This record gives sequence, C-alpha cells and structure tokens, in this order.
Amino acid sequence: MTQLESHAVELPPVQTGDESLIILESLLCVMREKNLLSRQDLELLCQKVDRRAAGISKNPLPCCPDKAANARNYLQRLSAYLGQRYGGKHLRRVG
Repeated sequence: MTQLESHAVELPPVQTGDESLIILESLLCVMREKNLLSRQDLELLCQKVDRRAAGISKNPLPCCPDKAANARNYLQRLSAYLGQRYGGKHLRRVG
C-alpha cells in the first residue's frame, strides 16, 4: 500500500438523482444571487410543491408519497437557507 492509498478519503456512494439535485440547488442559488428569483418566488414554489405533494394539485407529483414529502421538506429547508443568505421580502399574505 502506498502512502497515497493509506490517506485516501472514502467518498459515500452517489445516490440516484444526486447529480440533478446538486445542479438544481446550484441553479436556484445562482438565480437568487442574481436577483432573478425573489424570496416571494421561492415561497410560491414551496406552496406549489406542497400542493403537488399533498395531491391537491391538477398535477400531483408522480412519485411515492414519501418522496413527495421529502421533496417538500427539502425545498422548505433550501428556501429558508436562501432567505437567510440573500434576504428579501416575504410573500404578502392577503387574508
């Protein structure tokens, strides 16, 4: 065993969809950074995913309920991160 091999870092296996998730996450960050995507847009996106995951949309997510719930939770965490990092106005609630 060489010195390089003894210090090699073992990376976790790549899960299906990880590449797409990284690209989409990075795209949302770039769009938010360049003010092409507002905090309000992210909140609307979260609402749309919530409706689709709950199956109350005209176009429910075509996957199992667990994956839809994971997508909803992940997007909410990402939206909170982007909101803290880049700020911006929240969606105006009309009630």
